[in-house]
Amino acid sequence: MAVVSRTIYDEGPAAKAGGQPDSANPYEAGSQESLDWLEGFTAGEPEPSSTGPDGS
Repeated sequence: MAVVSRTIYDEGPAAKAGGQPDSANPYEAGSQESLDWLEGFTAGEPEPSSTGPDGS
């Protein structure tokens, strides 16, 4: 995914490090800002797999 605002992206991991849940996203759902924030918040997490956790 392309991040438009690096500043907003950087707010995501800062919120996660501060122990906040993903529902703490301060931006309007569906907006680019919200997507950038969530992309930062989930950075480093494994991508979910449609085949399940074991990949089979």
